[in-house]
Amino acid sequence: MTKKSRFSNDINIKNKQATYRYELLDKYVAGMVLRGTEIKSIREGKVSLQEGHCYFNNGELFIKGININPYDQGTHYNHEAARERKLLLKGAELRRLEAKSEEKGLTIVPLRLFINDRGFAKLEIALAKGKKTHDKRESIKEKDLKRELGRVKFK
Repeated sequence: MTKKSRFSNDINIKNKQATYRYELLDKYVAGMVLRGTEIKSIREGKVSLQEGHCYFNNGELFIKGININPYDQGTHYNHEAARERKLLLKGAELRRLEAKSEEKGLTIVPLRLFINDRGFAKLEIALAKGKKTHDKRESIKEKDLKRELGRVKFK
């Protein structure tokens, strides 16, 4: 009988509000600069991406508003839950994103946080445009239609 570890490598934390609030244009996968206890909290799945957004500072991309809960067994070396974290992308991707994000109405939002096969925490981000109220209603209709079709298939 194997003992299940509380740390998991198959982490896939999604921001479900992002597809509801925004129309996604481009997707990128970025690395994150983390402190020691942050990766342990991520492996326990104690992360919230709901209020997260990205911004540029001196040509570098940072994410603000994601909440990684402090690690339970952390000592005085524990991290802040809602600190800003630097994102790592290639230079060409950074320049392209910075140029696009300066356009009116475009922003960069986190979609999901996962751990890749090498054990590194990665953040999938997207260049997004905010939806209007009628677009949100359309999304709700499509979601309800898919749910109804799913119910009909399994009856």
